[in-house]
Amino acid sequence: MRHRSLIALTAALTTTALTLTACGSRDKGGGGDGGEKNTTVVIGVDAPLTGSLSALGQGIKNSVDLAVRTANDTHEVKGITFKAEPLDDQASPNWGQQNAAKLVADSSVLGVVGPLNSGVSQSMQGIFDKAGLTQVSPANTSPELSQGDNWATGQKKRPFKTYFRTATTDIIQGRFGAQYLYNDAKKRKVFVVDDKQTYGVGLATLAAQEFKRLGGQIVGTDHLTVKETDFSGIANKIKNSGADSVYYGGQYPEGGLLSGQTKKAGAHIPQMGGDGLYDPAYIQAGGEGADGDLATSVGYPVDQLPSAKTFVKNYQAAGYKDPYAAYGGYSYDGAWAIVQAVKKTIEDNGGKLPANPRAKITEAMGKVSFDGVTGHVSFDQYGDTTNKQLTVYQVDKGNWKSVKSATFEE
Repeated sequence: MRHRSLIALTAALTTTALTLTACGSRDKGGGGDGGEKNTTVVIGVDAPLTGSLSALGQGIKNSVDLAVRTANDTHEVKGITFKAEPLDDQASPNWGQQNAAKLVADSSVLGVVGPLNSGVSQSMQGIFDKAGLTQVSPANTSPELSQGDNWATGQKKRPFKTYFRTATTDIIQGRFGAQYLYNDAKKRKVFVVDDKQTYGVGLATLAAQEFKRLGGQIVGTDHLTVKETDFSGIANKIKNSGADSVYYGGQYPEGGLLSGQTKKAGAHIPQMGGDGLYDPAYIQAGGEGADGDLATSVGYPVDQLPSAKTFVKNYQAAGYKDPYAAYGGYSYDGAWAIVQAVKKTIEDNGGKLPANPRAKITEAMGKVSFDGVTGHVSFDQYGDTTNKQLTVYQVDKGNWKSVKSATFEE
């Protein structure tokens, strides 16, 4: 489901004073030189800031805030003061839809980072596209969001020109996970479970297809319901199936419980899933039974990337209460991409922000290219990230540890 150019952070500023016109408020100072009037550009943030997935949502919100602070402190776009506007979608499509409408109605909002959940994004994309408002998700991985409903048959068609993402898709993540399970972990019989949600079903389906293609056997399948807590029935099915592993498509609250209950039922086998599992809360939910479980996540470990050192340092210095979590780097990169698109739009318009800038910013977004926290940031013809780096993590003594990082190859 899971910063901004370090090069750009130190880029020299143009010395020509820009006279800016824009929809939005103007304030004195706020990053301008000598008390000049600045135009305020709002970057919206949509994420689950409360509820079971808030650990991820808060990391998204804070990382966008850090990007905005950095842009203002370094005067990345002269004459522009950036502001983050976070909204809580509670991981609900209905709330996401309401938030999208609210962001669109504010003419000072020129880009949005989020949401976390692919299912929530489905309720927002059309609203943003109709308004020409750029959206970039740091965590959505469902292929249909960018390549259309018929992507699996090879009939790829971009549904919404305003949609971008810094996270790679499940086409890559699901296959990468299955390849690790078969080739590296040497598993041959997998039981597949999903949570009946857009992200979970898509990820589990793609992983199962790849596992079978490699020669593995799917010994059983089942589905669970989000927000339920008793999965003992599924756990017993897994035990009786003779599976040597479980693949779960879904999020960490249910995934952790399923893992713990599977072990309790007597099936001491590893459970694997996607980036929806990669969070400390998964380990807490699974208890001691989580040791040995696996999860893929997009990109390389942020804390191990040389390009991310400044981000990690600045995030810690900012004193945020919550960690940047799995999607912090991708959220920062998404916000910085919007900053760069705003900058390019101004440069292309003679040093002025157009009166109706949203369409131009979307156009500029497709041409964005910079070295960010998570690696090189750019987008293909579908709005998908060109970065195909992934990592497999394993729970070891109560902590997630990276065990393999690689660039996905077809």
